[in-house]
Amino acid sequence: MSFDVLQEKIRKVKNPTVAGLDARLEYIPPQLVAGCFEKYGETLEGAAQAVYRYNCDLMDALQGLVPAVKPQAAYYELLGWPGVKALADTIAYAHDKGYYVIADVKRGDIGSTAQAYAEGWLGKSKVGGRSIAPFDADCVTINGYMGSDAILPFLNIAKEEGKGVFLLVKTSNPSSGELQDMIAGDRQVYTVMADLCKRLGAGSEGQRGYQALGAVVGATYPAQLKELRRRMEQTFFLVPGYGAQGGTAEDVRHAFDRYGWGAIINSSRGILCAWKKMENGAENYQAAARQAAEAMRDDIKRFVTIV
Repeated sequence: MSFDVLQEKIRKVKNPTVAGLDARLEYIPPQLVAGCFEKYGETLEGAAQAVYRYNCDLMDALQGLVPAVKPQAAYYELLGWPGVKALADTIAYAHDKGYYVIADVKRGDIGSTAQAYAEGWLGKSKVGGRSIAPFDADCVTINGYMGSDAILPFLNIAKEEGKGVFLLVKTSNPSSGELQDMIAGDRQVYTVMADLCKRLGAGSEGQRGYQALGAVVGATYPAQLKELRRRMEQTFFLVPGYGAQGGTAEDVRHAFDRYGWGAIINSSRGILCAWKKMENGAENYQAAARQAAEAMRDDIKRFVTIV
């Protein structure tokens, strides 16, 4: 099962972090952008090639240190069809390098549309007499606030394909409380979603005990993170909000169980833009990214021990 694979990759490198590959052109060293513009012009294709090249260089630099990558689809869709191709190529390159790939797509639809999204990102597309995986991500993020109709198509494909799904439960953004903290009966809305996540995921546990339906829980709300860890013992957590959004290593420790299992912490700009904080960083962007990833690992290690 997919989260068994992710947990094993985390244990192998003793590092429960995922690098977000969310590059905008301004996050990329200027010489890479200039080189791609020289070859392809100031076009969407030129921009997409710069993003893809930067992704590959970062994955080369982080190999053996970071177990997973998380491309956010919006940054690729921003560049039209060349960007979507760069996303597919990024996922393929990540798999070649041994990374676990979380496609951060946050899809949230129902019925046949949700089924199509699930087949496209996690499953296969029927083309004549063949079945072809369009993106072949190991896992996706989804928005389940339309109810189980928006969740089950992804969960069913994930179970068939041995993959995973991260469901938005308590998100890291400042306005999440406008809806997620509202009282619904005797519970807050985010706990209603947590209980739905547990119920729908029941029976999909892998060898490590984690269900195929995981949860997105933000580091910026440590009290709720701690509460949800107790409430969702068999749920794997994806934790955004560390670093640039204000979450700390002390905050994210609440995401893990007593063995240091069950969660992965995201950093995007902290790694992508590390070169901007280093002298001569544009020429040494790979070293800057690796140093930032090592610093994040060591920061979390002060509070979390992975058995």
